[in-house]
Amino acid sequence: MKIALMNEFSQASKNTVVLEQLNDVAGGLGHIVFNVGMSDDNDHRLTYIHLGIIAGVLLNSKAIDFVVAGCGTGQGALMSLNAYPGVACGYCIDPADAYLFAQINGGNALALAFAKGFGWGAELNVRYIFEKAFTGEKGLGYPPERRESQVTNAGILESVKVATTKPFLEGLKAIDPELLKTAFGGERFQACFFNNCQDDDIAAFVKSIIA
Repeated sequence: MKIALMNEFSQASKNTVVLEQLNDVAGGLGHIVFNVGMSDDNDHRLTYIHLGIIAGVLLNSKAIDFVVAGCGTGQGALMSLNAYPGVACGYCIDPADAYLFAQINGGNALALAFAKGFGWGAELNVRYIFEKAFTGEKGLGYPPERRESQVTNAGILESVKVATTKPFLEGLKAIDPELLKTAFGGERFQACFFNNCQDDDIAAFVKSIIA
């Protein structure tokens, strides 16, 4: 599985700590991690709005299988990512959130709070979050006897989102080009996207923006 980590400007300083824990857990499971957001305070400046755009492009083009995003509270990133079709993002404060999201909702992104409660043991908390998010079989339901209804409802919610949103590329083209230029401007994002993108139309559009 290919996993993208993305930090925005207010929490860029946390990137090193989070990336280390994600690499340890995901790498040990054979997954590949791409650090596509801000790596420090001096990096290419992104807000949680840009993170939603980046996540939408990476997931809808199948360049990436899973996204780990976040902001100070995690709420802005959650709303931004969930604005796009093809993205099902859960809000994660602790390892139990990661486990329950994997078992019940089966989404493809997590929004973490990188400021709230990020004190002693913060690196342990994110490590345990990643362990619960990426280990074991997904979609088993919790409690197990409710699995059938949970899987059914997750599928219904996905179909509702498809019905109430524009097709991804159509919606992307309606966004302010300046937002897109900033979102697509990072070198690590571009390397990850162009090396792994499986959708020629999305790739052509991204090239047209950064040209």
